[in-house]
Amino acid sequence: MINTRAAEAVGATEALTVPKKKRAGGARAHFSRFKWLYLLLLPGVLYFAIFRYGPMFGAVIAFKDYVPFLGIGGSQWVGFEHFTNFFASPDFVRLLANTLILAFLNLVIAFPLTIVIALLLNELRISIVKRTVQTLIYIPHFLSWTVVASLTYLIFALDTGPLFHLINGIFGTNIDFLTDPDWFRPVIMLQTIWKGTGWGTIIFLAALAGVDQEQYEAAIIDGAGRWARVWHITLPSIMPTIIVMLILKMGDVLDTGFEQIFLMTNSLNRDTADVFDTFVYFLGITQGSYSYSTAVGLFKAVVGVILIFGANWLSRRFNQTGIF
Repeated sequence: MINTRAAEAVGATEALTVPKKKRAGGARAHFSRFKWLYLLLLPGVLYFAIFRYGPMFGAVIAFKDYVPFLGIGGSQWVGFEHFTNFFASPDFVRLLANTLILAFLNLVIAFPLTIVIALLLNELRISIVKRTVQTLIYIPHFLSWTVVASLTYLIFALDTGPLFHLINGIFGTNIDFLTDPDWFRPVIMLQTIWKGTGWGTIIFLAALAGVDQEQYEAAIIDGAGRWARVWHITLPSIMPTIIVMLILKMGDVLDTGFEQIFLMTNSLNRDTADVFDTFVYFLGITQGSYSYSTAVGLFKAVVGVILIFGANWLSRRFNQTGIF
């Protein structure tokens, strides 16, 4: 009896121990079986390797006094000098404040608005009306920021802008919305909402399509109204999607968008309009301060990575879904 049990134990151990040749053969069989999927994956991997990870080597100039004629290798190493100068300059506080205010407005206005619009579209029961509304709110996404900025200038123009005359005529004011620093952020938020809110609902509508309809039927039988069904069924069902999108949004906190800000910036609102992206452009491209501007951009990227990991940790800390 003892010998039988010993033999069974030895057999089980041998079964768990996979020979190296067999493991190698299993790997070859795996790649042979899924070779077309890996072939489809290859262009994406090459794209990120060449155009995303490859250029990261150039970030080393943030720690050097980069001179184009000397190249990256020949330029003098200065360590954290550019970072120290940037943090000590008055531009840092101004840029950080302008960027964080716009990021905060995006998080508390633009991001929740996409969820609200998705919920409203989900409640539409007339198919043709739903498709028409979706098409109308998707169209602005396909317009470039140049077109959006041009439309904004036409609408709010000092002499011929219809909204300029309408708003100032109603309230008896004479506000130039395009140059007044106090109106820069509201105009930017109006552009962001008009252009991106409709397109941002796509992911949430896809999540809403996966909600179990039997839960709604049971709630209706129990006497739950439409608002109660949305609050107790719809929102909890799409909460993992909301959390994941919020975590990804946190990585873009300091990335307020270069084109939009650049096109709406002028000499009168520059103090309010300047953010990290435009500062890097003006300093690096127009003034040739490559190392200093790279240090600013690297700082922004590092903060974005930290925020993503922090938001993901908080999500898992409160038993919610994370992205990794």
